[in-house]
Amino acid sequence: MAQSEVTTRSGEDLLDLADWRREVSQLYADVRAMSETSPAGAWRHWVAVREALFRHHPQSPVPPERREAFTAQHWEYDRDYRFEVAIEPAAPGPAGGGLQLPNSRDEAPAISRVGVVEVPFPAGPRPLSVFWIAGYAGGLFLPFRDATNGTETYAAGRYVLDTAKGADLGGDLLERRLVLDFNFAYQPTCAFDPRWACPLAPPENRLDIVVPVGERIG
Repeated sequence: MAQSEVTTRSGEDLLDLADWRREVSQLYADVRAMSETSPAGAWRHWVAVREALFRHHPQSPVPPERREAFTAQHWEYDRDYRFEVAIEPAAPGPAGGGLQLPNSRDEAPAISRVGVVEVPFPAGPRPLSVFWIAGYAGGLFLPFRDATNGTETYAAGRYVLDTAKGADLGGDLLERRLVLDFNFAYQPTCAFDPRWACPLAPPENRLDIVVPVGERIG
């Protein structure tokens, strides 16, 4: 949920960005804690706080002239789309870390494939690759596309994890497990303004099913 734009930033702008990352990290920390007893309640908190950030924070990806009227759109929470999955080993990709994801604008950051998860969707299990993205301090990244793209969600897909930018739903990584709750799936920043550069889902993470939860377009 943090921004990625290739530009020269002022000191004031960098402090705003640091505060944005702090706010997002705290939001997901709250989500992880609240989800232990009420995943749906954690989701409602996430929706409300995220909408407030998008309306009022100077680092909001929504253009300034549209912020005051911004309203987030989501499907209702569906517990059938919350999973805890095992991360299975996967081929890391070309030697030297040459994997690259599609990107909405400029060249995407370097990535490596961490593993593969088998997600038991209601429509049937589907594999998704989990990546390590080298931007910022590095972090786990899981973009995906599904059959809602281009109609009910952003055409280029959504994210469910981006831990380098705070979007972390939990799971015991020492045990090679992740929480994937697709009710928290969200549009990348480039869905709100094309000036942002966003890495996107590669072919291996393009699902042939509908994932009717998470953030949607109006």
